[in-house]
Amino acid sequence: MKRKHKTLPWLYVLPAMILIGGIIVFPILYTGFISLTNMNLFHWSNFKVIGLGNYQRALFKVDSGFMMALLTTVIWTVINMVLQVTIAYLIALGLNAPGLKLRRLYKTLLMFPWAMPAYVSILLWRVGMYNTEFGLFNKMAVMFGLPKLNYLSENVPAFLSSMILNLWMALPFMIMMIDGALQSIDQSFYDSAMIDGAGFIKKNRYITIPSLKPIIAPAIIMTTFTTFKQFDIIYLLTLQKGSLTGSTLQTIITYAHQNAFVSNNYGLSSAVSIIIFVIIILFSLFTNRAIKEEN
Repeated sequence: MKRKHKTLPWLYVLPAMILIGGIIVFPILYTGFISLTNMNLFHWSNFKVIGLGNYQRALFKVDSGFMMALLTTVIWTVINMVLQVTIAYLIALGLNAPGLKLRRLYKTLLMFPWAMPAYVSILLWRVGMYNTEFGLFNKMAVMFGLPKLNYLSENVPAFLSSMILNLWMALPFMIMMIDGALQSIDQSFYDSAMIDGAGFIKKNRYITIPSLKPIIAPAIIMTTFTTFKQFDIIYLLTLQKGSLTGSTLQTIITYAHQNAFVSNNYGLSSAVSIIIFVIIILFSLFTNRAIKEEN
């Protein structure tokens, strides 16, 4: 009877474990296996196990491009997150300013970039904003007597253009999260601070920001993960097959994609995917530990 009670829970969870194993665990393990081989277009069925050669090539070969892609990804993530949180915080404060009229209308309009499909938004920006001849930015430049710019032909302008588009798409979510958190703060804190003579800066430093931390921390962590593994913006703006702009800007996700589906080097692409997986796991452990220590 006792044995039955011990095995019965396992029987209940067995279907879920099989599903998780087939959908999540097996692909990760198989990707790890491919990363240890020389599988590519020319060795599709007769590939050989080469050990850690792909990892060595990615991490230690100077001309592999991986380390530069990793550096670009880190810079991309840090700059985007700093700007997202700062701008979203300031906009959310403005939306909660006393006496602001039509605030619900403003909040609704702000949600449009986030609600619109990413593929449509990116292509609209590429054609409608960044196009050399017909883009809105170059039309405005001509109106003011400035020369036309090719925003996507070189790495630095392409990076900045991609960052602007990412902010336009991602800010509404962060604004919504901070706005909701601001409304949860007890107004009596601000009333007491006002009696003590605290100004705008001190109120934000000692009341608003400490109160927001535990609420918006999960949203910031989730957005950081999303930004770190961003693929669609940079790929569709600069690297889409048949629509190359001349920029060689690469993040680790586009680097893995290029090796898998352009260079057809599946072993190296799988090794890069496993490295990305390990980086994300380590970052998750670090952030979870930091949150627990703070609590």
